[in-house]
Amino acid sequence: MAKKEIKKIVLAYSGGLDTSIIIPWLKENYNDPEIIAVSGNVGQADELEGLEEKAIKTGAAKCIVADLTEEYVNDYIMPCLKAGAVYEEYLLGTSHARPCIAEALVKIALEEGADAICHGCTGKGNDQVRFELAVKALAPTMTIIAPWREWDIKSREEEIEYAEAHNVPLKINRETNYSKDKNLWHLSHEGLDLEDTGNEPQYEKPGFLEMGVSPIDAPDEPTYITLEFEKGIPTKFNDEAMSAKEIILALNKVGGANGIGLLDIVENRLVGMKCRGVYETPGGTILYKAHQYLETLTLDKYTAHEKEKLAITFAELVYNGQWFSPLRKAISAFVDVTQEKVTGKVKLKLYKGNIIKAGAWSPYTLYSESICTFGESDYNQADATGFINLFGLPTQIQAMAEQGLL
Repeated sequence: MAKKEIKKIVLAYSGGLDTSIIIPWLKENYNDPEIIAVSGNVGQADELEGLEEKAIKTGAAKCIVADLTEEYVNDYIMPCLKAGAVYEEYLLGTSHARPCIAEALVKIALEEGADAICHGCTGKGNDQVRFELAVKALAPTMTIIAPWREWDIKSREEEIEYAEAHNVPLKINRETNYSKDKNLWHLSHEGLDLEDTGNEPQYEKPGFLEMGVSPIDAPDEPTYITLEFEKGIPTKFNDEAMSAKEIILALNKVGGANGIGLLDIVENRLVGMKCRGVYETPGGTILYKAHQYLETLTLDKYTAHEKEKLAITFAELVYNGQWFSPLRKAISAFVDVTQEKVTGKVKLKLYKGNIIKAGAWSPYTLYSESICTFGESDYNQADATGFINLFGLPTQIQAMAEQGLL
């Protein structure tokens, strides 16, 4: 669709630097279209304060803040947790939030009769792919506008200059301008001193960490917690029934207080470059550990091993923006079958950034103390002779052939 034909645009709006300057830029470069700013609330908390006022003041016709927290947890985070999906140690905090937000953008764009959807993702990042593949899957004929691939702005410094020239209010300054993404699952930090891989993250510096503390500053006494799962979904925290969302929020507090969930990695972006990021994922790190712990009791060897292989593929699909792909859906169907008996209770000890196993129980456990004990057991050790003879038969025949003994 030609620029002059675009009369109404739905903008993925966070109120941050990128999306704040996009509103006046769209007004200037797209024949003064109506801008509907849409912010998907996936748990970014205080970042939502004053968003509507700011968007309208900057030039938007209106601002819609959609509460997506329940959908985000139940429809996006939980499938990844059950799959054990991890991308290069990264627990996908930004990756699975984007298709959730994009789904809401498409819904609102169709309801509002918008001509286009706009996002503020850079041409260097993964998010441009995640948003646009989701839009293509849900509204395949919708026009997509990506200003970072059109305008002459080359850096965040130039963005700040543009904002200042257009009287766009900012909460950042040139010295603290980390690129951050925050939701109820995680907080990411990129840019500034972190772009030099030789620099240690400033974990102990006041204000750097937002979801917790450095392990150095965590309590000197451990904290014990329990989690209960039903079919792979967390249902209780410390014996209190809660929704999965409530459990994540509770674990963020206790995990953050104990220095849990800090990750400093150089990851391989979809677009081909390496990028250094520091992530805070206190509650998510605990949940992944607890879920994996419970699966060691309830999954048989071959299912567990196959699931582990598919977890890598699942994570890559999510990271690469292919949430709505047939393969992701197919793997989720497989995962759901594996979770039918992932029910039970796990006890963990949190201590200065560490998660220590402290006990696990399940009514569907495949662990039998009476069989595996080093004491007198129900296991007939003589049975191993025949097993080894059959299992080793190909090896034995191969060796005999090589030695001319056949």
